[in-house]
Amino acid sequence: MRKVIVILVFCLGLVSFSQNDQRFDQANAMYNDGKYAEAIEQYEAILESGVHSAELYFNLGNANYKLNNIAPSVYYYEKALLLNPNDDDIKNNLAYAQNMTIDAIDNVPQVGFARIINNVVNTFAADTWAKMAIAGIIVFVLLFLMYHFAQATSRKRLAFIISVVSLFFGCFAVAMAFQKESLDKKDNPAIVFAQESRVKSEANKISEEVFRLHEGTKVQVLESYEDWKKIQLSDKSTGWIPAEDIKIIKSF
Repeated sequence: MRKVIVILVFCLGLVSFSQNDQRFDQANAMYNDGKYAEAIEQYEAILESGVHSAELYFNLGNANYKLNNIAPSVYYYEKALLLNPNDDDIKNNLAYAQNMTIDAIDNVPQVGFARIINNVVNTFAADTWAKMAIAGIIVFVLLFLMYHFAQATSRKRLAFIISVVSLFFGCFAVAMAFQKESLDKKDNPAIVFAQESRVKSEANKISEEVFRLHEGTKVQVLESYEDWKKIQLSDKSTGWIPAEDIKIIKSF
């Protein structure tokens, strides 16, 4: 019975994959024919089936950009970039979409030692740092064994020095992996979807308005309270925005 269920699930998966593949081709054909709204419907139907890919989000961004849908185009380009951060086409199209936004917000760069540390941490993903740490520890163990069993003094000295360096590198990579993971958890970007949103000083409608944001603007979500999200802009300004006015980029 269990084998029958497994085979049935596998067959259903193949059917679903085939249907999504056909929908994707149909959506691409509609896009090429200038039927952007129809293409969006097909792309979104694929998303609803649970399929997520950089190519799918990229095409959704393109179709929405053609219709001057500012927030959706920025949103989908950002999601595509999240899945494929090294794609130049996504970066270029995202820049075009961002040029349609109204809000001009200054970017306050980090300075000093914090900037140097963050640049080093962001050099690799957390998993890459972890793999480098494991490699460093393995090299340390092997060279330490070589040091222990080597007869020649020169070899023992060389093995000891390199093993110590490997140990320090492994510990450094572990620290970088934890720091990168911490930064990734804090990174919670979102896109404003409301045509105009009034950002408040507190999480209620009667509090003071601190500034207004418009569709397509990217914000960082710091915390949540009931139907409100505390956000931060690139210029370090903060405030509370209705949760319904934004969409989280990392939600799939």
